[in-house]
Amino acid sequence: MYRKLKNDELGRMSREAFRDAEKSPIALVLDNVRSQHNIGSAFRTGDAFRIARLCLCGISSTPPTPEIHKAALGAEFSVEWEHFDTALEAVEKLRSEGWTIVSVEQAEGAVQLQDFRPEAGRRYALVFGNEVRGVAQEVVDASDICLEIPQFGTKHSFNVSVSIGIVLWQIIVNRI
Repeated sequence: MYRKLKNDELGRMSREAFRDAEKSPIALVLDNVRSQHNIGSAFRTGDAFRIARLCLCGISSTPPTPEIHKAALGAEFSVEWEHFDTALEAVEKLRSEGWTIVSVEQAEGAVQLQDFRPEAGRRYALVFGNEVRGVAQEVVDASDICLEIPQFGTKHSFNVSVSIGIVLWQIIVNRI
């Protein structure tokens, strides 16, 4: 028999403990993500995987907004974030800090997600694109790696917040 755990039984860390805790060597870059709910979801998923930071780029909204908060459930207060005018600007800054740039996009020569093996000791900046246009070509061009999530149905893409969860899970599991 299974009993659902209560929130106080989950052993979650406080916001203060989260800020001081070691982070996964992963940054998320959102390239012109329109939906504030998707942005809030990125914060919440980023918190769950204890990412190092979130870069909001272009038209991507920034906290505080009711819509981001509704999906983030407060993760916008725990995950470090900053805004850039363009995703290319964010990518250039991250690269100068030693991050490996990974665009999650359907592209010629892309590595299938299940075949990607992150290298120990490397930091990865994962770029996720606009809900309609994806990652800008100039950002794909500036990437070290392109990852593609395999799909088997009739649609051509996942929702960006779903893609973030899939990719983070796969990378975290492969780092263990």
